[in-house]
Amino acid sequence: MNALITSAVITCPVCGYQEAEEMPTDACQYFYECTHCHTVLKPRAGDCCVFCSYGTVPCPPRQAGSCCG
Repeated sequence: MNALITSAVITCPVCGYQEAEEMPTDACQYFYECTHCHTVLKPRAGDCCVFCSYGTVPCPPRQAGSCCG
């Protein structure tokens, strides 16, 4: 099994601001507040978390094949 990637760059779909973040390894993160425009992001339909929707890397649970989504 490959090592899980635990950091990703998340991009706000409203203002385009990008921020490097550490992802939780044991859960999907459903909400994320953009530090630039303060929009609260939620996953797009069919995605389990904000990292799968707006991040450069899928969340660790999805990488491991044990995702709730």
